[in-house]
Amino acid sequence: MSDERTIVHLLRHGEVHNPEKVLYGRLPGYFLSELGKEMADRAAQVLAHRDVAAVISSPLERAAQTATPIAAAHKLEIGTDSNLLEAENIFEGQRVAVGDGALRDPKSWRHLYNPIRPSWGEPYKQIANRMQQAVADARVVARGREVVLVSHQLPIWIARMAFEGRRFAHDPRKRQCSLASLTSLTFTGDQLSAIVYTEPSIDLVEKASKIAGA
Repeated sequence: MSDERTIVHLLRHGEVHNPEKVLYGRLPGYFLSELGKEMADRAAQVLAHRDVAAVISSPLERAAQTATPIAAAHKLEIGTDSNLLEAENIFEGQRVAVGDGALRDPKSWRHLYNPIRPSWGEPYKQIANRMQQAVADARVVARGREVVLVSHQLPIWIARMAFEGRRFAHDPRKRQCSLASLTSLTFTGDQLSAIVYTEPSIDLVEKASKIAGA
């Protein structure tokens, strides 16, 4: 039906235990921290009374962990879609804070010249294509209801820009996609009618920041 409403929630995973502060990317073995588990539970609480027909996760552990309490609340099995994976990145496993680690090595600078492609990893266009496919597939599964796709910051942000018809080149510091945030796409029939961004765990993040700064 042309007025049938389907909502696709793009959920970023919760905080990851990463004491070495490396860019973990697609590397295995990175799991949620205790705060990250709280974030996953909070997302599950927010979505508990929604008409969720399916919960689909990136294959990475942190995403599957974030999906677990949501699936449990709706008595659903977690599906997996490789299109929801984190973006490829040549600096996986290295420290990449400004002025630190790999970025201090002049040999790495050749990977940083092109903000459009990007030259250090998977092209934005490729990320957009696979995320749009993941959303399209999810809409088929949950037509007329809601579906939760658990993914990662850059893929979710690129998907949002693609659906909004915006250019992909951007300042990574200005992405509106915090940990355990929801970017909810509402489709009326086959047309995107709304994009709503929410941060269910914002109070948990603020509390953790105050404790860390004490």
